[in-house]
Amino acid sequence: MKKASFINLVLLLIYSMGFAQVKVSGVVKDEHNETVPFANIIFVGSNTGTVSDENGKFYLESNKTYTKIEVSFLGYETKIIPIKSRDFNLIITLKESASQLKEVFIYSGKVKKKGNPAIAILKKIWAKKRQNGIYLFDQYEYKKYEKLEFDLNNIDSVMKKSKLFKGMEFVFEGVDTSRITGKSFLPIFINESVYKSYGKNKGGRRLREDLIANKNSGFDTNQNVIAFIKDLYVDYNIYDSYIKIFDKSFVSPISKAAGVSTYNYVLRDSAFIDNKWCYNILYYPRRKNELTFKGDFWVNDTTFAVKEINMQATRSANINWVKDIYIEQEFEVLNDSIFLLKRDYMLSDFSLNKKEKSKGMYGRRTTMYKDYKFNEVKEAKFYSKEVNVYDANIYNKTADYWNLNRQEKLNKNEQGIYKMLDTLKTVPKFKQIYNLISILGSGYIELNNFDFGPIYSTFGKNDVEGMRLRIGGRTFFGSNDTWRIQAYTAYGFKDNKFKYGVSGKWMLDPKSRFIIGGGNRRDIEQIGVSLTTTNDILGRSFASSSFFASGDNSKLTSINLSNIYMSIESKHNLEFKLGASFRTLKSASPETFNLDYWIDKENNNKKSELTQSELNFSIRYRPNRKTIGYGVERNEVTDTYSTLFLNYSRGIKGVFNSDFDYQKVQFYYRQPILIGGFGRMFTTFEAGKIFGEVPLGLLSVVPGNQSYFTIENTYALLNYYEFVTDTYASLHIEHNFNGRLFSRIPLLRKLNLREIIGVKGVLGSVSDENKVLNASSTINYIAPTKGYYEYSVGIGNIFKVFRIDFSWRGNYKEIPGANNFTVKGAFGFYF
Repeated sequence: MKKASFINLVLLLIYSMGFAQVKVSGVVKDEHNETVPFANIIFVGSNTGTVSDENGKFYLESNKTYTKIEVSFLGYETKIIPIKSRDFNLIITLKESASQLKEVFIYSGKVKKKGNPAIAILKKIWAKKRQNGIYLFDQYEYKKYEKLEFDLNNIDSVMKKSKLFKGMEFVFEGVDTSRITGKSFLPIFINESVYKSYGKNKGGRRLREDLIANKNSGFDTNQNVIAFIKDLYVDYNIYDSYIKIFDKSFVSPISKAAGVSTYNYVLRDSAFIDNKWCYNILYYPRRKNELTFKGDFWVNDTTFAVKEINMQATRSANINWVKDIYIEQEFEVLNDSIFLLKRDYMLSDFSLNKKEKSKGMYGRRTTMYKDYKFNEVKEAKFYSKEVNVYDANIYNKTADYWNLNRQEKLNKNEQGIYKMLDTLKTVPKFKQIYNLISILGSGYIELNNFDFGPIYSTFGKNDVEGMRLRIGGRTFFGSNDTWRIQAYTAYGFKDNKFKYGVSGKWMLDPKSRFIIGGGNRRDIEQIGVSLTTTNDILGRSFASSSFFASGDNSKLTSINLSNIYMSIESKHNLEFKLGASFRTLKSASPETFNLDYWIDKENNNKKSELTQSELNFSIRYRPNRKTIGYGVERNEVTDTYSTLFLNYSRGIKGVFNSDFDYQKVQFYYRQPILIGGFGRMFTTFEAGKIFGEVPLGLLSVVPGNQSYFTIENTYALLNYYEFVTDTYASLHIEHNFNGRLFSRIPLLRKLNLREIIGVKGVLGSVSDENKVLNASSTINYIAPTKGYYEYSVGIGNIFKVFRIDFSWRGNYKEIPGANNFTVKGAFGFYF
């Protein structure tokens, strides 16, 4: 027994020596017991350090053993503190330096720009930034390895004993500690990818990235979760003025446009790194509540290329659901003048609030680069070719392949994720939790090979149907199904009628995404809530099922729509679609609304039901759109791409007793614009024209919004059918400043509110021939020939989830019953 104990003790000592670490945490204060934000903490005799946060708190660790830390800040005496290998909750008090008191008093902690050596170095970085790394070469290529991980954090004894984890206690065997925050965490998801990347700089920058291998654990069958995770992490360049993270523009510490006006810079140290003499510059924000970082970077003294950089987002930054963001980048020295990105690490701490002990989830991305090659000539068409991401070999690589191609080995806990999740999936309680999350995310309840839903459309209400109950579902054998059938039925308790819709689609060729489809729908709909129309069988307007609506909401139409189509994506995100449709339209409430048109006005002969056959051809281009999956239905990774849509429709009289012969052309363009640190603007332009005589049911109705909620691409102050056109042009502009203005107002700063302004306008006409055709006794043909416009001011991020908009009508105020002012709101979860 003694011998076994001795052996165990020796093994324990060997293990401890092999994995010796030092971990320290604490808070930095001054002599008045006030916290010192952005103080510099470093292990004595090393380049490993950190910066305290806005509340003076810090955490620091190293795989090497150190016995002292150095704590310093401008205007205070530097202090050296002895530490233990595990030394937490230190309270470090800095004493004001007599020689610097005057400077601190005058500049209130801000560092002077004039004569500051750090600023002089920064200017040289700006001058050289296009002469470093891959920018030196016409063409380049490299291998990239990417690892995405998600972990539950702040694991404690209370969580381990929680009833939520009863029967799943084994998962806590994988608990680890973050080297960044010092918090315990439990890995729950990992995704690994290997890419081969190619690029060119001259003659227009181009980039091609081929996915070579991919594997993941955790939520591998839920494409919505994976799409969300992929959207969180996009590539960025520290030399750009702004770094986009979670759809927000953070000012880069290397920014030429806004760096000096946003950050304080201090030249802290100089040393050899990889045999290159480098300067160390500390930076921290001049103001709170802005999208900024704190940290430091090392820069070479001759090329002025950044060798290493650490960036930690300030907790006061106006961003929701994220407590911390931490970024590290390391650059490899190829020779005297070439610094190449070697490793990029990003950690995000997602949490409902920013309190220190609040539980949440880490999202971590590690990207590594190797095998750079330069000026291996490739023709322009090479960069247009796309890898077949549907190749099953990409997703079925062997363990030997991954061991060889991982640029960073998985640690013990990461290796255990795959095994742990396989085990978890056999636990009934985990299946229940997983299914609940899946239902909330997708809106569907999974039942073997059939999904019931979407559950969010189950209940509705309108003036014709009264309370409306809807049930439906879809086939689902997997996220990459090549075919899908969807159907629903609904019942109105006021009109006592059943409605239904059924559609199907089949992808014949995954590579070109050649799809055929069709369906039929008989339902009640509020037509005229979108200028650019489609023949989507299962699409039903929001106005048809609104629980909360203002004004008269009885102008509903009974529609019987059938269509068939085929589409092909000849180039990535470029879709061509050809289809045919047949529809009948009639009023759903003839006593209050009708679609009547004249057949023979002289003899008082009119018709109340419209029958129409139509051919459609459309082109849709969505550059930079990212999707996940390769089935007949895919999930979008982000919605911030631009969209161009061109549609041509031809009504054919006589086919299946069709009533009218006409041609319709429609154009739609939506463009998001990221304006650096001033937020994001969305612009939407639509135009269309109908050639030929058509009745009300086929005209382009300017979309009104009689709900109490803000709805995109509608006019907040217009009622349904207030304006009708056969020729129109519409422009919507909305800009969200993301708190840029409110962050400078002391009383509003802590609320993290966001300012939104918008203007919408439409110009249109309706021909005399179409006016003469109208026999409706409930709709007057009024077109915005003078150009209608409205403008709005909004406040977003109220309680992080609510937005309120105040809108004013700009003209056409004399129309009877016109709304000149309204207040509408909207709920949403945004970073």
